[in-house]
Amino acid sequence: MKKNDIYKVEIESWSSEGEGICHIDGMAVFVRGGVPGDKCSVRIIKVLKSRAIAIIEEMVSPSGVRIENDCPVFYKCGGCALRHVRYEEELRMKHGRVSDALRRIGKIETPVEDVLPSPATYRYRNKVIFQTSEVKGQPVVGFYRRGTHDVLSVDACLLQGIGADKAADVVRRFVTDHNVPIYDEASGEGIIRYIYYRSSSLGTAQVCIVSAKKSFDGLDLLVEKLKEECPELTGILLCYNPHKGNVALTEDIRVLWGDMYLTDKLCGLTFRISPLSFYQVNHDQTENLYSLALDFAGLSGNETVFDLYCGIGTISLMMARHAGKVIGVEIVPQAVEDAKVNADLNGITNAEFICADAAEAANIINSRGERIDVVTVDPPRKGLSRDAINAILRIAPTRVVYVSCDPATLARDLNVFEENGYAVQRVKPVDMFPRTAHIEGTVLMSRPISETENSWRNSVKDFGG
Repeated sequence: MKKNDIYKVEIESWSSEGEGICHIDGMAVFVRGGVPGDKCSVRIIKVLKSRAIAIIEEMVSPSGVRIENDCPVFYKCGGCALRHVRYEEELRMKHGRVSDALRRIGKIETPVEDVLPSPATYRYRNKVIFQTSEVKGQPVVGFYRRGTHDVLSVDACLLQGIGADKAADVVRRFVTDHNVPIYDEASGEGIIRYIYYRSSSLGTAQVCIVSAKKSFDGLDLLVEKLKEECPELTGILLCYNPHKGNVALTEDIRVLWGDMYLTDKLCGLTFRISPLSFYQVNHDQTENLYSLALDFAGLSGNETVFDLYCGIGTISLMMARHAGKVIGVEIVPQAVEDAKVNADLNGITNAEFICADAAEAANIINSRGERIDVVTVDPPRKGLSRDAINAILRIAPTRVVYVSCDPATLARDLNVFEENGYAVQRVKPVDMFPRTAHIEGTVLMSRPISETENSWRNSVKDFGG
């Protein structure tokens, strides 16, 4: 097998990234745009040690679950992966991804429940960061091409609200008309780097211009243009980011007009959101996700809940309405401040927030002799750190509710918990990101209550180290 070879194949299954998989001479071939059931000719574009990558050369007989994709840049953009299949097939693929990871990586045999579908599959995202570039002397605003850092011009994205498209267009026209230079990654020259847009369920939004300069000619005019054409905006911000690399936002953010914070309603609570704070992007499905987490927690009103990676306090404050006390832990200082403000906004007095990592917070709790009944975690894609797992094991809650955005790291972590006496009771995937390959998982773990809790704590095994 070599580059440009053409083979007739039938696509057999899905990859974890939403590509079709077939086998040629015993080698797995990942076919971009392939759907299980497709009969087609494929062209090999890359041969690696253990697999090959191919594209569809000619479709002979399309799969019965294939549909016409509705985005002109679908196969080029790195955002969506599943716009060419029925939503039912997407959910089946994601269920299989979670089941396979738990069984293969985690050695977990607990049956995986059906995926909770998203209420909306179009225009559901409340946050977007547009990349910028210059192509043939013209500014380009959009997203990275699949597998590259080349920026693909995108006029409208079907994942995000129309307001985001409009704000990006205002900036695109402004930099074109006023010759404002686009930032160049290679040289570090230029000004406009990213356009950040976040909206709320209340119909309001905020936009933040990420700039390599603290100011630039015409900035006031840009603000007026945004105010005029995007009436939903309640805040226009400028983020100064002179640093090389792919991190969009820095802490150097100032208000050009309006408010620094965006306000939203979630699960009947009011939240103040800082530009740097994590906040789920699919509002309606987040309410379903958090309701599921609450159900898994099994609170009766007297428990103490330890919420790791609490962010601005979304899960913490929802749990607080049903628990005796909630202790939220977050390492980002601004998020902790937001969480405290959000507790006050909602009149919640039984929630405490600690700015620390998991191990530090666990030591604080243990030094106070506080018993924790339930631990909730919603970590980033890399999963729980070794210190975080060890901290949870030493706290020894009877129940752990794990909200995960990556099946592989979830499976890895669950395996450690099972080795230390916890049993996985329920696994419920939640589709937070329709038309992409990403899938959230919500897991309930529990352990039997031992007669001597201290002896149980002393029996746990460190994860790594």
